[in-house]
Amino acid sequence: MAVSDSILNEVERVLRRPKFGWPQERIDEAMRQILIFAEHVEPKQRIDIVKADTSDNRILECAAASGSEYLVSGDKHLLKIGQYQGVRSVPPAEFVEMLAQQEHRR
Repeated sequence: MAVSDSILNEVERVLRRPKFGWPQERIDEAMRQILIFAEHVEPKQRIDIVKADTSDNRILECAAASGSEYLVSGDKHLLKIGQYQGVRSVPPAEFVEMLAQQEHRR
């Protein structure tokens, strides 16, 4: 799993929204937890593929910079791309099924 500053900023912004309304202490703890298990990358390349939701481009930048094989998301704009620079966008259920099949083969 990889994360960039742009993604962290977006997560923090969303968690502050009234829908979630997280207090700053809880947001800070969530950010610490994310940074414990995620690789922090600094994308050097700017991507402008997703026109309908330009913030989705930050996700692609992070995936490409980290050398990810898969981008697991339910986001329709990212799934519509299918594959970009060797990164394949797949919905969570499909990814879980792929993992299960790999485990079964072992």
